[in-house]
Amino acid sequence: MWRLPGARAALRGVRTAVERHSRAEAATETAAGAMERAVVRCVPSEPKLSLSFALADGSHKNMQRDQSEPLGRALNRIATNALKGHAKAAAVKKSKKNRPNASGGGACAGPGPEPAAASEPVVKLYYREEAVAEDVLNVDAWQDGAVLQIGDVKYKVERNPPAFTELQLPRYIMAGFPVCPKLGVEFGDPTGSLFRWYKETKPRTAEPESGGPSSLSRTSPSHGWTETGVDERVYTPSNGDIGLRLKLHCTPGNGQRFGPSRELESVCPVEAGPGTCTFDHRHLYTKKVTDDSLIRTVSYNILADTYAQTEFSRTVLYPYCAPYALELDYRQNLIQKELTGYNADLICLQEVDRNVFTDSLVPALEAFGLEGVFRIKQHEGLATFYRKSKFSLLSQHDIAFHEALQSDPLHKELLEKLVLYPSAQERVFQRSSVLQVSVLQSTKDSSKKICVANTHLYWHPKGGYIRLIQMAVALAHIRHVSCDLYPGIPVIFCGDFNSTPSTGMYHFVINGNIPEDHEDWTSNGEEERCNMSLTHFFKLKSACGEPAYTNYVGGFHGCLDYVFIDLNALEVEQVIPLPSHEEVTTHQALPSVSHPSDHIALVCDLKWK
Repeated sequence: MWRLPGARAALRGVRTAVERHSRAEAATETAAGAMERAVVRCVPSEPKLSLSFALADGSHKNMQRDQSEPLGRALNRIATNALKGHAKAAAVKKSKKNRPNASGGGACAGPGPEPAAASEPVVKLYYREEAVAEDVLNVDAWQDGAVLQIGDVKYKVERNPPAFTELQLPRYIMAGFPVCPKLGVEFGDPTGSLFRWYKETKPRTAEPESGGPSSLSRTSPSHGWTETGVDERVYTPSNGDIGLRLKLHCTPGNGQRFGPSRELESVCPVEAGPGTCTFDHRHLYTKKVTDDSLIRTVSYNILADTYAQTEFSRTVLYPYCAPYALELDYRQNLIQKELTGYNADLICLQEVDRNVFTDSLVPALEAFGLEGVFRIKQHEGLATFYRKSKFSLLSQHDIAFHEALQSDPLHKELLEKLVLYPSAQERVFQRSSVLQVSVLQSTKDSSKKICVANTHLYWHPKGGYIRLIQMAVALAHIRHVSCDLYPGIPVIFCGDFNSTPSTGMYHFVINGNIPEDHEDWTSNGEEERCNMSLTHFFKLKSACGEPAYTNYVGGFHGCLDYVFIDLNALEVEQVIPLPSHEEVTTHQALPSVSHPSDHIALVCDLKWK
């Protein structure tokens, strides 16, 4: 396998077997003579293949050809491109030759002889030292290890080598907070890729542009880079890195084969962090991943960026919060550090923006051994992550409450009760709340499966009856999954339920029933009254109890979030203490510069009975 010059330095730290493989290949290439490279991307599901190579004039060619096209046509096109490249190089050479010299005072040199017309270079493709016939289709012709010859230059063909489809560093980097690059790898995977982090030897300085306004500045050239000694995907800058930019050298791979390396420099230098965060003390209880008998579970409403970045949020909901601390680039650093520091096995998140899931949470949590699934609601959604070493995903059974209630026969009885109250029914059908249900299987014991449910119920203070109906739908659906589809598997039900322990929703979950005369059936007045009695068969408990609050904003604080567990199969080993009241109110309320959300994460260790 061919590698770019200098790539060997970037591959240090690879497993011994891979190092031996690399040395053997390097020796072979040295003996055979260095070759240029031609990268071919050929995917069966796509009609075209791409061919990328550099011509002698330094130009880079990226061609798209039909996979079903005969090779001869592709070679003719390459020859035409090469001829243009030679002509361009000759023109540049002639221009330089005729350029007035400094001492000539503008005198032109006499015209030299016209260069001979360039002839079209010979272009051939060889495989195992035999020329490939020109009537062979592209899809079959461009094999890994083939040799493309353009004139006197030879290119070794690499078909579908590992390659980065996406590579990005976060804009805002803080000391003490993990830097998790966003990666997309084709024909490989992040775990099989190689990483090496560098930092500037000293800070760059901003200098004013000559002749321009002082507000316009340029950055002075780099003073060079030094290795940090970190060769993992995630790098956590120290206080010594403050003021320095970072550089990541990474090589895509699949554990055996490696593609072309890429380098990425951070846009901004490392900045100082906010000091002690509300979750730092909690991390003292979660330094290590739990053993196989425990399931560390997190439920957390992380505050959607789509809500945090509104004028209403800045001026009415969270006027006490510094504006920069509401920006996603800042908050995602805190969210990533908080979540990765819990070393959780299950993480159920609410108010997750789609781009936050793909660009921030997936890269960060994947680097720490977790895999996630996402369910959109409207402007944001739900995310469930699980530790890959402990669980595999068997199936997903997500629903939208209003759709399931109207169309699933499972909820026929409930719907018949609701249609008696048209105003209430209309309001329930208008709500977009969803339920995310994932069935996981233990990687150590295939007989152990678990149903993990995650939701965010309707938020309005007067929507108590809506939350009751949403919960009835949720529990009926979870029962179907955990009893009919996977008989007898235990349930963990996490979420932001927007209900305090004094509400009907909480009473319904814990006691298994709600009477038709409960006050929550008239939570929005007589017009939307919808009295009915409900029951469910689960035996559920709030694993983290009933804390004084899990949501603390300027005008409200209360317990709205829960981890409900199936008491027939699970028990609580420990609950990670919540931040102290002093920590929560250090900056008046939440969110703040030291806490990324208006909610507080619930964290507990659960144990199989």
